[in-house]
Amino acid sequence: MDNVSVVRIFTLAGVNETMNIRMAIFSLALLYYCVILFLNISLILIIILDENMHEPMYILLCSFCINGLYGPTGFFPKFLLDLLTSSQQISYEGCLLQAFVMYSFACCDLSILAVMAYDRYMAICRPLHYHSVMSKRRLSQLICFSWLTPFCVFSVSLLLTSRLKLCSFKIQKLFCVNWIIVKLACSDVDTSSSEILSYTTIVIYVLMGFFTIWTYMHIIKSCSRSKEDRVKFMQTCVPHLTSLITFLVVIIFDLMYMRFGSTDIRQSLQNFIAIEFLLIPPVINPLIYGFKLTKIRNRILGLLHFERK
Repeated sequence: MDNVSVVRIFTLAGVNETMNIRMAIFSLALLYYCVILFLNISLILIIILDENMHEPMYILLCSFCINGLYGPTGFFPKFLLDLLTSSQQISYEGCLLQAFVMYSFACCDLSILAVMAYDRYMAICRPLHYHSVMSKRRLSQLICFSWLTPFCVFSVSLLLTSRLKLCSFKIQKLFCVNWIIVKLACSDVDTSSSEILSYTTIVIYVLMGFFTIWTYMHIIKSCSRSKEDRVKFMQTCVPHLTSLITFLVVIIFDLMYMRFGSTDIRQSLQNFIAIEFLLIPPVINPLIYGFKLTKIRNRILGLLHFERK
C-alpha cells in the first residue's frame, strides 16, 4: 500500500484571502462566467446553424470555442461554491479531475491553434491543394488530434500522480494543478517519472508553438506579395495570430511563475496570475473572431438588425 495516497481531502488555501469580500468576488466571478458562456455558445450556435460556415476554418473555430467552455467550466462552478462555503475543500478524485481539465484545456488551446495555423497556411500558401488536403476526413483527423493528444498525455500524467504517497493536503492555489500535487508527495517518494513526463510535455507543446509561429512566418511572407493576400491575411489570420500571442503570453507567464516565482507577493496577486489563462482567452477569443471574421460579423449584425425590427 506504499503507492496509495493517505490524503483524501485537499484544502484550497488560495481562496482564504478572498473571504473578506467574497460576495463581491462571487458576483463578479458569476457575471464573468456568464459572459464566457454567452460569447462562446453564441459563436458555436452561429457556426452550427449557418450552412455557409460549414468550412474547415469555422469548424475549427467552433472546436476552439467549445474548448473555451470546457476549461472555465472546470474552474468557475467549484470556485463559486467555495466562495459560498466556509470550508474550501476538494476530494482527492475531484482534485485530480480538475487538474486534468486545467492542463488539457490549456494544451487543447495550443493544439487547436496549431491546426488552425496549418489550415490558414494551406488556404493562403497552397490554395490549389487546399480542398483536396483539407477534406472532411482530414479535418476530422486534425480535430481528433487536437483533443485526444492532450487527453492521452495528461491521463498518463495523472495516473503517475495518483500512485504517489502524499504527506500534505494544502494546495496554495484556487484550483488543483498536477505539478502542485506532485510537490505534496512525501520526501521518500520518487517523483522522477512524473517530472520527466511533465518536462517532456512542455517540450512537445513548445515545439508545437514554434511550428505555429513558423507557419505564420510563411503565411506573412506569402501575403506580402499581393494586395489580395494581404487582405485575406488581415481578415482570417490576424484573429488566429492574436489568439496565439495572447495564449502564449498568459500561459508562459503562469508556468514560469508556478515553477520559479516568489511566494512573498500577496495571495490575491498570486491568484490572479494563476487564473489569467482562464479569464483572458475565453473572452478575448470569441470577441476577436466575432468582430474580425466577415461572415460571423455580418451574421451577428444581421441578427441584431432582425431583433430591432
